[in-house]
Amino acid sequence: MSSIHLQHAHSLSPEQARNALSDLADSLARKLGVESRWDGDNLHFQRSGVDGTIKLLPGQVEIMAKLGMFFTPMKGMVEQEIRRVLDEKFG
Repeated sequence: MSSIHLQHAHSLSPEQARNALSDLADSLARKLGVESRWDGDNLHFQRSGVDGTIKLLPGQVEIMAKLGMFFTPMKGMVEQEIRRVLDEKFG
């Protein structure tokens, strides 16, 4: 099992940040087939072999994900996609 832990600073309002994270979840859904749901300021995403949480914090987003055996070889691609969307949406 492999894990991803990323932090990304931002200066967006809570509503703008939430919308940006929803876009990230949509991208992950298209590329990896994950399902997501909000629980307060935490966006949980999951599918068989992928389980993670994106925490919306003041001025920062924290992403933690565990990848099962099937997704471990794709860790770099998953991380790259997350970073791409973070850079695009949060600057």
